Amino acid sequence: MTQTVLCGLGSWLPPTTVDNARILTPAAAAFVRRRLGIAQRHRVTPGSATVHMATQSGQRALASAGMPGVDALILATTTPDRLCPAGAPEVAASLGMTGVPAFDINAGCSGFLYACEVARGLIAGESAGTVLVIAAETTSAMVNPNDPDTAPIFGDGAGAVVLRAALPGEAPTFGTGVWGSDGTLADILAIPAGGARRRAPEATSDELFLHLRGSEVLRNAVRRMTDAVRQAVKAAGWTLEEVEVLLAHQANAAISHAVAAALDFPSERMPSNIERVGNTAAASVPLLLADAAADGTLKPGQRAVLVSFGSGLSWAATTCVWPERLTPYTT
Repeated sequence: MTQTVLCGLGSWLPPTTVDNARILTPAAAAFVRRRLGIAQRHRVTPGSATVHMATQSGQRALASAGMPGVDALILATTTPDRLCPAGAPEVAASLGMTGVPAFDINAGCSGFLYACEVARGLIAGESAGTVLVIAAETTSAMVNPNDPDTAPIFGDGAGAVVLRAALPGEAPTFGTGVWGSDGTLADILAIPAGGARRRAPEATSDELFLHLRGSEVLRNAVRRMTDAVRQAVKAAGWTLEEVEVLLAHQANAAISHAVAAALDFPSERMPSNIERVGNTAAASVPLLLADAAADGTLKPGQRAVLVSFGSGLSWAATTCVWPERLTPYTT
């Protein structure tokens, strides 16, 4: 089976930042900083949204890989610019790749790792030799700005990777992926209206925004992510002690701390960027990857695990041996 190598990495964040003091009372701002670990988040400016951010991060990933284009493009997002059509073909066209297969994946905050698994399948089946995987989210469009339970948590941003077929004898980047879902809990993290089941004209304005049941989300996120990490590590033939870096979806600091405690994993080996970007949904893991690679946290040959959890419910994890000669292009 043809293996997959990570050869390009890029990220993009909108230039506008919003700190806690701008949207919260002093007491609430302090709580969000202390409990959730968030001090600020990025916001798109008028006229910019998911496709724009996806294009920017895609350009950077291609530049990092030294490639003008790829054989296929996958866009992971829960915040498409339009219900129809998908945004990926528009992104491909903006990148000068009109004609390549391009499609969206919506797997909540697990979307990036889901998309990487699909990309690996395309490469293994020789349907594509190179795939650009982008995760982009305009989460500010899905939260009610007046809702103190969701508005402070989420931020906008995009991250992207270029995956290619490994050369003969070349070590692959990723191990066996672990992924799953539980639709019986779909309503604990959902936007109730706007789709075919309940069209916007019939809905109240509040139903068009994200609703979450925080305690249930936390409990399921911790359980599913810890289980997925253990399964991925076992599939790779590793032990948890051999994992040098754990890159977890940046949902909030409380969840990350609980995952570290459940795994008995050193929190100092779990990089975090949630303080300055918030929860960027599907874009969270590639943004964290780009930051960790840029600041030297990730080094060639290191053993890492990537894990995420999101709406659906969905979850995913994979092991990773960080490749040589990879220079991320970050903002």
